[in-house]
Amino acid sequence: MRLLVVEDELKLAQYLHKGLSENGHVVDLAHDGIEGRRLAVGGEYDLVLLDVMLPGVDGFGVLAAMRAEGRSTPVLMLTARDKVEDRVRGLERGADDYLVKPFAFSELLARVGALLRRGAASPGPQTTELRLGDLELDLLARRATRSQQRLDLTAKEFNLLTLLLRRRGQILSRTTLAEQVWDMNFDSDTNVVEVAVRRLRSKLDDPFDSKLLHTVRGMGYVLEERAS
Repeated sequence: MRLLVVEDELKLAQYLHKGLSENGHVVDLAHDGIEGRRLAVGGEYDLVLLDVMLPGVDGFGVLAAMRAEGRSTPVLMLTARDKVEDRVRGLERGADDYLVKPFAFSELLARVGALLRRGAASPGPQTTELRLGDLELDLLARRATRSQQRLDLTAKEFNLLTLLLRRRGQILSRTTLAEQVWDMNFDSDTNVVEVAVRRLRSKLDDPFDSKLLHTVRGMGYVLEERAS
């Protein structure tokens, strides 16, 4: 699943990014309300984790902008405020759940899972399946198939394929893949991306006639169907 975390406390934001990524999600970060509002309104996410106290625009403002634009993406509000009126205010403005800081990551993960399941069961723009040609990804079951054959992917390979499929047709650089999938700054001496792409390609493309994962020399990688 693709998640957006809007949190101005850098250590907490990095902690959430690492933990959620390790649990199979693709995570984007925003550190202020203005950037958070831009991404939440303009991006395609399965869930938004939204801090209340943000510079620029507070979490209530980001939430209001989302709902005003017709975005029904589930929103989990994060706040240090434990007052009933604050929680009511967020819920009345369209938040789906509320979590008070400090919180245990296990509780946050449970609430994230509950909201994703609820979103999957409700009509709306969220989707639990991604497709490209004969390739299908079931995001909830974390299952990938091609031509109805199961692909035996590791967790990182599945996350890499999910990111590429969500951004099909877009060339993604090694830096982008390293940041999004491995939560690491790209080091030119590190070949982790190339190794992972090579392994993914051996499972995704090598057994089949048509190829989906392409290298764009000097730029990165793209997932798309191409004419033979």
